[in-house]
Amino acid sequence: MKNSEFMQKDLKFNWHPCTQMKDHEFLPLIPIKKGKGVYLEDFEGNRYIDAISSWWVNIFGHSNEYINEAVKKQIDVLEHVIFAGFTHEGAVRLSERLCKLTKLDKVFYADNGSSAVEIALKMSFHYYLNKGEKRELFFSLKNSYHGETIGALSVGDVELYKKTYAPLLIKSIHLPIPENQSDEEAKKALSKDRKYFEKYHKQVSSLIIEPLVQCAGDMKMHSPLFVKGLRELCDEFDVKLILDEIAVGFGRTGSMFAHFQAGIKPDFLCLSKGLTGGYMSLSCVLTTDEIYQEFYCDYAKLKAFLHSHSYTANPLAISAANATLDLFEKNDVIGENQKKAKYIWSNLQKFKSLKNVKEIRQTGMITAIEMIDYPFEKRAGLEVYKYGLKNGVLLRPLGNVIYFMPPYVINYEEIDKMMNTAYEGIKCLEDK
Repeated sequence: MKNSEFMQKDLKFNWHPCTQMKDHEFLPLIPIKKGKGVYLEDFEGNRYIDAISSWWVNIFGHSNEYINEAVKKQIDVLEHVIFAGFTHEGAVRLSERLCKLTKLDKVFYADNGSSAVEIALKMSFHYYLNKGEKRELFFSLKNSYHGETIGALSVGDVELYKKTYAPLLIKSIHLPIPENQSDEEAKKALSKDRKYFEKYHKQVSSLIIEPLVQCAGDMKMHSPLFVKGLRELCDEFDVKLILDEIAVGFGRTGSMFAHFQAGIKPDFLCLSKGLTGGYMSLSCVLTTDEIYQEFYCDYAKLKAFLHSHSYTANPLAISAANATLDLFEKNDVIGENQKKAKYIWSNLQKFKSLKNVKEIRQTGMITAIEMIDYPFEKRAGLEVYKYGLKNGVLLRPLGNVIYFMPPYVINYEEIDKMMNTAYEGIKCLEDK
């Protein structure tokens, strides 16, 4: 079947995410037949470098042989079992490994990133409720994004996603953020944030942040000092800290977890995406024994955390996650990423010569090129996306921001193609 035939069949039945479906009257939908390494291949043999890791999930390449074998082996043993009243070997092993990596104590599994955020929000509220305090507000950061279910959407601050649903959302307060990645700007923002803590802390259960990089918030980046300072404010004013490392965890920022660079420990840590190497939907919330103990009591006291998902700790997804951690243990992934990040940053300097580029920024293996403020109707980012597809690179923009978040297995030649394609795509806009 040709791409066009497959596309028409798809559009007859499917409603795709984060998409104005009418766009596909002029924008081809790309049917993918298979993937290998950093490449996706369509039904006509065209290959595309997956420069965004298929929505930031894939870290060790498509169809990774080691992860493949782990999932194949698991499917012949146990495909799924209820996780209430039962457990299985893979989940115990993964939880032990995650706790050892993060120095946290307990793991609560869910299906996806938004669900993990919902769990952390509910847990923080419920924790204080079990202590006899009713704290119905949440702190989050301006320009933040934490998912699109109601609770997760509520604590986000990207108007494009949440404006329509404003009447449905829970109460949250958005704190000021640094203007850039400097420590000086971090200190300025923290000074402003302190005033919010002083005024609202007795009403607030938790602060949720995406440390170092606000990914869906146009890849805005801040200093580790900002993360450290927010931890200190939470400690001073008795507010729990939720770290959303769904996108920035597992090596994306130059360390295994972004908060390692700030030298802090969260009260809740939300993980997903790279957790399974991008293979299957799985998420979890890690927390402390202190929080766990507020829910641990006789049944009659009705303090249990009654939250569940049908596919909690699914054995197939867990097998992919354990295989993913194996690859981190067997290889110097972080060290190699740091070398590649330096190479990307060096090559990124040429983007400064483009008149329509406002800023370049990088944190680890996450790189962003922010173009000038083209009006949204111009859809400049979409033009770069289309140019990328024509030249074999998947570059899905965030408005006027073009970014790279490739699988870690990308080689230097592929990095060159990815960056040169983005450069030429942005340059072409100068003449329009």
